[in-house]
Amino acid sequence: MKKCISILIVLLTSFATQGQSDIVSTNGFTVSGAVAKEITVTLVDIASYPSKSIPDVIITNHLGEPRGTARGLRAVLIKDILVTVPVTAESPKVLSEFYFTFIASDGYAVVYSWNELFNSPSGDSVFLIVEKDGKKLNDMSERILIIRPADFKTGRRHIKGLQKIVVGRVTKN
Repeated sequence: MKKCISILIVLLTSFATQGQSDIVSTNGFTVSGAVAKEITVTLVDIASYPSKSIPDVIITNHLGEPRGTARGLRAVLIKDILVTVPVTAESPKVLSEFYFTFIASDGYAVVYSWNELFNSPSGDSVFLIVEKDGKKLNDMSERILIIRPADFKTGRRHIKGLQKIVVGRVTKN
């Protein structure tokens, strides 16, 4: 019986850790997909954008339970970076069909619509963190970090190790 329990514990531990992976800090990210030209944004590029202090953010899980607090934050609006990358829209009328998939180094992905970032107050609260807990971007273990403090469940779109942003367009059937 003890042997069966031991095997069961090993199997459950194996399954529990299977979906987890180490988040690798990144030193830049690419913006590709439905863009005029793919670009790479480096830490040096990020430092050239104006940053501002933002209040501490309580990070919550999918149930709204607190999992930690991000403190001492300075941030750049992600839309300030993305506005420099023209999407391949034949006219402004179709921009509502575009979306951005933010993909982390561990494969975690989050989607924002073009309207959400550029045509609503939401876009004024999607941040790339350039300082956290007194550490500058180069020294942060979670770089490149994206946070949207205004979300009800902040952990759902809390991206650590941003690796790429893929611009897509909704297909019509």
